[in-house]
Amino acid sequence: MTLSRSENFEESAPADLLVGGIATGIGSWPGTDPREAAATIIGELPDLAHLVELPQRGIGADMIGRVSALLVDLRFDSTTRGYRLAARPGAVSRRARDLLQFDLDAIEEAWETTGLVGTGRVVKLQSAGPLTLAAEVELPGGHRILTDTGAVRDLSESLAEGLARHADEVRRRLGAEVVIQLDEPQLTTVLDGSLRGPSILNTISALPEPEALRILDTVIDAQSAPVLLHTCASRPALATIGRTAAAGISFDASTITTADLDVLGDIVDRGKKIALGLVPTEQPAAPTTWRAIAEPAVRLIDRLGFPRTTLATQVLATPGCGLAGAPLDWARKALSLSTDVARAFTEDPESINSE
Repeated sequence: MTLSRSENFEESAPADLLVGGIATGIGSWPGTDPREAAATIIGELPDLAHLVELPQRGIGADMIGRVSALLVDLRFDSTTRGYRLAARPGAVSRRARDLLQFDLDAIEEAWETTGLVGTGRVVKLQSAGPLTLAAEVELPGGHRILTDTGAVRDLSESLAEGLARHADEVRRRLGAEVVIQLDEPQLTTVLDGSLRGPSILNTISALPEPEALRILDTVIDAQSAPVLLHTCASRPALATIGRTAAAGISFDASTITTADLDVLGDIVDRGKKIALGLVPTEQPAAPTTWRAIAEPAVRLIDRLGFPRTTLATQVLATPGCGLAGAPLDWARKALSLSTDVARAFTEDPESINSE
């Protein structure tokens, strides 16, 4: 039997906790039961399980609201349009903290049940990134945080500190190593100026890339864990993501075009990890196999001119995005397929056909 990477964790350098040839999930999951979700994730993802997000629980459980539980000296309130900064802790921030604690209790219980406490196995934590938060969350006056340079700075610094504390708590409770994923689905709109204000009369200028990089790296550089920068955007800003201090990038493989190949080649050449979203988030009409799902990754590496062993050393297999909207049966199948694909990357990538 081939050992999983987690069973060989002592062979990896502590600084290289984000490795290729494994599978992981993006973060969100269907349902509302954190204990059931934690047990499923740990069982299906033997190499890089993650703390699940259960947005179907409502306010404070979605990608944006959840961050209110992480921020230091900042908190959110809800509005008819989403979230805004609040002057003092309220029901939304308390609910977000309670839900996050439920999730941490659930994964700690599952970790103990499976005998993983203190083994050094790696777990992934997710948070919305600073630019997506600045694009989505409003100031008390109704404008987006992104329109206020000082507020963006305060938000990114608060998130940086809060994420570091969160990672420390997980390490302590699980006896695990940690990888952090920053979700930046709004990065492209922030950079190209297509983000809209609260009304059609409010325009938001494009954020220059150097400023975007500075904000992202404020959060990334503050972490003692490797950071994976993820986007589910239909037009991922790969060049910008690749220039950050993140150890790896994550995106939906179906969004890649020929124009992206040079950028991706440079990212791979610099040794960054790539988490490829290969498994569809919606169940296909016709049955699919791990081999069919793996082929786009093989074609990509072949087109970039790298040896297929790169799949084992630098590429992770994931679903295309979060699975909160998927039926539970397909969500489980998506993780199983991701694991099968990652195993093929490691064991025999040359045998995977590429047309």
